[in-house]
Amino acid sequence: MPRPRSISDERLLTAAATVIGRRGPGFTIADVAREAGVSVGTVAQRFGSKAGLLRALTRQTTADVERRMRAAAEGLDPVEGLRRALLTWFEGMTDPVEAGNHLAQLGVDLIDPDLRALLAEHYAATERTVLALVRAADLPHAPDAERAARVLTVVVFGVSMDWSVRPRGALADRLAEDVDAVLDAWKGR
Repeated sequence: MPRPRSISDERLLTAAATVIGRRGPGFTIADVAREAGVSVGTVAQRFGSKAGLLRALTRQTTADVERRMRAAAEGLDPVEGLRRALLTWFEGMTDPVEAGNHLAQLGVDLIDPDLRALLAEHYAATERTVLALVRAADLPHAPDAERAARVLTVVVFGVSMDWSVRPRGALADRLAEDVDAVLDAWKGR
């Protein structure tokens, strides 16, 4: 009978995200193991390879973003809920070097067909969540809901990428300014 897992996948995936932020695509399973305080064998046994670890991290990130967005919007005016949901995507991202390392890993992930497909699912899932929030909001000057959701998704991802290579001010402030500019125009302000 196998021993019960004492180290959660979440702990290992959190360590992987931390290491990617520090090292970018040059990270190793050994780096993740060291960050999590476990053996390399533990990480390798759980995920099989660096690619397997990245696939699991992408799946977890997708679920986390959707959960955070829905939680941020809950109980608020629909437009404010949409705004708060959009601002949760990169919550806690304050270091442009770390953001750049994640962006560099994204570039490498796009080369791998499996990771690219998971990233497409990630973008589609977040856009679906935004779409549901857009449909609930009263934005009289917005384009159709599908296009509005796509535009808002692109604004948030685009601002984060721009900030990672041209960090001026705090990412949270830049996101809020640009999201507010779009939402205010769509509200007719």
